[in-house]
Amino acid sequence: MLKGRTAVITGSGRGIGKAIALKLAANGANIVINDIPSSDYADETCEEIKALGVDAIVVKGDVRKKDDVEALISAAIEKFGKIDIFVNNAGITRDGLMIRMNEEDWDLVMDINLKGSFNCIKAVARPMMKQRSGSIINIASIVGVMGNAGQANYVASKAGLIGLTKTTAKEFASRGIRCNAVAPGFIRSAMTDVLTDEVKQQYFNAIPLGKFGETDNIADVVVFLASDMSKYVTGQTINVDGGLVM
Repeated sequence: MLKGRTAVITGSGRGIGKAIALKLAANGANIVINDIPSSDYADETCEEIKALGVDAIVVKGDVRKKDDVEALISAAIEKFGKIDIFVNNAGITRDGLMIRMNEEDWDLVMDINLKGSFNCIKAVARPMMKQRSGSIINIASIVGVMGNAGQANYVASKAGLIGLTKTTAKEFASRGIRCNAVAPGFIRSAMTDVLTDEVKQQYFNAIPLGKFGETDNIADVVVFLASDMSKYVTGQTINVDGGLVM
């Protein structure tokens, strides 16, 4: 389905990003793994991907930094000649009630989750415009649609990312570039493992399908948006949440 194409996924050393990288690779894409410089997981993930019969490289860097992002794009093109798929997955949480949230936690979450995605979209748009094709996929969150107490910074960053998705889709559609977002609900991952049992039960009770999501559920939708199966889909946000928000 994606044979011969190149995909770059930020924050792909582990978790949802890793699942996306593995699923894209299983469908034939060559992979560029990006994670923070201190990541201990990226190289291991790279070897797992190569075992699937495609090529992969690791390019570490901070999506908040323009130079790091430009180096990521340059390394991908130098290795594979083009970038067909770009997934903005890098993100963090620094939860707390708004009245107690400090400026540093607000800025850090906004810088990584939203500014980082802006940096990447701006940088990858240039080579995609030249080749007049490309699929940009932003990993948002269902809380960016519904809001969530105790996550003002995270919710704002993900709601902003949904808006950025729509504007990107409108600005680059004439150049053959599509941009869509995926909004995960409660997905089993390191980010949700730290939640209390009480919070997990509250989410569980609100999910009509009666189960938590898995990282592969997100990866499957990303493959759809990366492939020609979605060639007439742009500017959309697809909720993958078991029916939590309807």
